[in-house]
Amino acid sequence: MLLSLYTILDFLLQVLIWVIIIQAILSWLVAFNVINTYNQFVRSLLHALDRMTAWLYRPIRRVLPDFGGLDLSPLVVILIIVLLRRLLVLWISQAMLASG
Repeated sequence: MLLSLYTILDFLLQVLIWVIIIQAILSWLVAFNVINTYNQFVRSLLHALDRMTAWLYRPIRRVLPDFGGLDLSPLVVILIIVLLRRLLVLWISQAMLASG
């Protein structure tokens, strides 16, 4: 039971990391005019990814200083997720050892 819960949480956190990476790459492509935002599909994809990640970035953007055009909040969120995944592994392994 505990292992299956860990597997689901780990999978969801890994998917979230990939969503953040895709959103960051697409934002760079838009910033360098490689992708045109006049395309309806691109605009809706960027909007959906922004809505998925905005709640994660908002508290971190309040704390981080302004670096001009450089946004480090996706990197900070990924580092927090990796740390959370490692803590989950530690917690699950201790729980499984304690239960026998």
